[in-house]
Amino acid sequence: MSVWRTPRWLAGSVRNKLLAMALLPLLVAFPMLVIALALWGNVAYDRLLITKVRSDLAVAHGYFEQVLSEVGSGTLGVAASQSLYTALHAATPEPDRGQALNQQLALGRERLGLDFLLLYDPQGRSLARAVPTGQGREDTAAPAPLMPPALGDSLNVSRTSANARLLVLGPDELEALAPHLAARLRIPLVATRNAAPDTRDAEHRALVMLSTHPVRNASGQTIAVLAGGLLLNQNLDFIDHINRIVYPEGSLPFGSQGTATLFMDDVRITTNVRLFQDQRAIGTRVSQTVRDAVLERGQTWLDRAFVVNDWYVSAYEPLLDAHDQRIGMLYVGYLEAPFRLVRYAMLGVMGLIFLGVMALSAWFSLRWARSIFQPVQRMNRTMQLVEEGQTQARVGAIPARDELGALAGHLDELLDTIDDKTAALQRWGEQLDHKVAERTQELEASNAALQLAQQQLVKSEKLAAIGQLTASIAHEINNPIAVMQGNLDLMRETLGEAGRPVRAELQLLDEQVERMRIIVTQLLQYARPTEYAGYVEALDIHRTLDDCLVLVGHLLAQTRIEVQRESHATRRVGCNRQELQQVVINLLINAIQAMPQGGVLRLETQDWTDPQGRPGVRLWVLDSGAGLSPAVLERLFRPFFTTRNDGNGLGLWISQGLVERYGGHITATNREGTAGASFCVSLLTEPQAPAAAPTGDGRPGGL
Repeated sequence: MSVWRTPRWLAGSVRNKLLAMALLPLLVAFPMLVIALALWGNVAYDRLLITKVRSDLAVAHGYFEQVLSEVGSGTLGVAASQSLYTALHAATPEPDRGQALNQQLALGRERLGLDFLLLYDPQGRSLARAVPTGQGREDTAAPAPLMPPALGDSLNVSRTSANARLLVLGPDELEALAPHLAARLRIPLVATRNAAPDTRDAEHRALVMLSTHPVRNASGQTIAVLAGGLLLNQNLDFIDHINRIVYPEGSLPFGSQGTATLFMDDVRITTNVRLFQDQRAIGTRVSQTVRDAVLERGQTWLDRAFVVNDWYVSAYEPLLDAHDQRIGMLYVGYLEAPFRLVRYAMLGVMGLIFLGVMALSAWFSLRWARSIFQPVQRMNRTMQLVEEGQTQARVGAIPARDELGALAGHLDELLDTIDDKTAALQRWGEQLDHKVAERTQELEASNAALQLAQQQLVKSEKLAAIGQLTASIAHEINNPIAVMQGNLDLMRETLGEAGRPVRAELQLLDEQVERMRIIVTQLLQYARPTEYAGYVEALDIHRTLDDCLVLVGHLLAQTRIEVQRESHATRRVGCNRQELQQVVINLLINAIQAMPQGGVLRLETQDWTDPQGRPGVRLWVLDSGAGLSPAVLERLFRPFFTTRNDGNGLGLWISQGLVERYGGHITATNREGTAGASFCVSLLTEPQAPAAAPTGDGRPGGL
C-alpha cells in the first residue's frame, strides 16, 4: 500500500503550506468552473445557431412550397377559366382562334410570373403557347413540337393535387417546351473542394416547377391540356427573393450574411453565394459528406459546412420530384465567422471576469495568510543571519499580538544575551589575534627579504655564467673568422681578373664571414650589453625575407617544403639589417626543422599599430608541423631551453632580445584550425635607438 508523501517544497515551508491552503481552492475550483461554463456555453451556443438555421430552413421551405402552390393553382385557374373555354369554342377562323388563345395564355403567364404557359389538344398537339415578349413566338403559325412525355406523366401525378411538381427535364424536353430558356440551361461545373468525383464538365438538365391541368367541357370531357412552368436554373430573382424572405436586412447580427441555394442533384443551379466578389457560385458542388447525408439517405443536414470558400451554419433538405425521388436540395445558411468571433469574445470576457474574481480572492487570501507566515519567516530569517555571522540581526517589532508576536520578542531577548557573552569572548580573541598577526608580519618580511636576495644571487650566477660562456665563445671563434677573412682577401688578390666568375660567391662568403663576426659581437654584447649596439636603418621587410630565403635555400632544397607568401605590409621597419636577418633566419630554420617530412612554410606580412598608436609591421612565420605543447610554450623563450639534442637553447632567446631592443616583440602560438606553430615578429616603422639587451630576467630563450 503506497503512502502519499508531502512534496519537499511544501513540507519545508510554513509559508508554502499556508499559500497552498489559501490558493488551492482558487487555482483548482475556479478554473474547473470556468472550463465547465465554457464547455456548456459552447454547446448551448452551437444549439442556438442550429436552432436558428432550422427555423430559417422552415421559412425557406414554406416559401418554396408556396411558390409550388401558386404555380399549380395559377395554372389550374387559367385551365378552368371561362375565357379560355370561350376562346377554344369560338366560331372564328383557325388563325384568329389561335391568336386569341395565345393572347389568353400570354395574359395568364404574365399575371402568374411563369416562364412558359402551353396549351395542347388531347392528342398532344400544340394549340397555343405563351413566352416572355421578345423571347419566342406567341402564335401557332410555325409548327410546334408535340407534348413531351414528361408533361403526360406530370398530368397523371397531378390529378390529386393542385400544387406544381418538380421535374428534371433533359435539354430536348426543355427545347420542346420553351426553346427561349435554352440559354439558361447549360451550367459549367466548377471544381469544388471535397465534392464527390464527377467526370462531367457541365450540367445540361433543367429543374422545373411544372403544373399540368386538363381543360374540360361542360360534360367533363378533356378538350385540352394546359401546362405552366418555372425554370429554376439560374433563376436569380427567385433565389434572391427566398434570401430576402429568410434573411431580411438587419436580421443577422454581427455583420453575418445569409445565403440561399437550389441544387439539382449536388450542383448549385441558382444561388446568392459568391464565388468571387461579383460572381455567383453557380456550377459549384456540395461536399460529398452533405451529398451522402441528404441525397443518398434523405436526411436534413443541420450543422457547420464549408460552403465554396467559407464556413456557414448550414441547413440542407432534399427536394423530391413527382415520383418522390430525391433530385436536388434546398439550402439556407449564414456566415459562422461573426458568431464565432462573438463567442470567443464572450468566452474571453467571461474568462477575464473569473480571472478578476480569482485575483481579488487571491489578494485577500494572501493578505490573511501573510499575517501568519510573515512573523515565522522573519524569525527564521533572523536565525539564518545569526548563523551567517550577523549577530546584530533581530526580529524586531511585529504587529501581531498573538503567540507568534510573543515568541518573536522572546527570541530577540535571547539573542541579546548571547550577543553580550559573545562580545566579551571576541575582545579576548582580537587581542590574541593582534599579537599573532604582528609576529606573522615580521616573519613574512624576513622571508621576502631572503627570497629577494636568493633571486638576485641566482640571477647574478646566471649572468656570470653566460658572460664567461659568451666571452670564451667569442674568443675562440674570432680567430678562425680572421683566418677565413684573410684567406678570402688573399684569394681575391691572387686570382685577380681570373676570379671574376666566382666574384659573387666570394662576395657571399664575405657577407657570411661578416655575419659570423656580428654574431660573435652580439654574444659579447650579451656579456656586456651596454657596450655595443648595431646600426639602425629603415628596412624593407619583403627584401629582408628574400635575402633570408636565399640563405636557407640549401636547407629547403633538402626537404619537401612548399613556401607560400602573402605580403600586405606597406611600411618599413626600423632595425639593424644583420640583426633582423639573424632573427628571421632563426625562425625559418626552426620552422624547417619542425617539418622533417615536408609541409608548408607560410610567410605573411601586414601593417600593424601598437597600443601606443605607433605604426609598425608584423611578420608571421607559420609551419605545418606538430605544433607546440603547453609545456614548451611556457618555457619557449627561456635561455638554454631546447627540444633538440643538438641545440643550445639560445636562438629564440637572442632573437627575442634583438627584437625587444628596437621596441618590438616576438610571440608564439599554435595555429587555429590546423596543425603547426605560428611565430609573430612585431616591429616599429620609425627607427628606434637600440635599447640595452635583456640582462637575463628569465624571459628570452630559444630552441
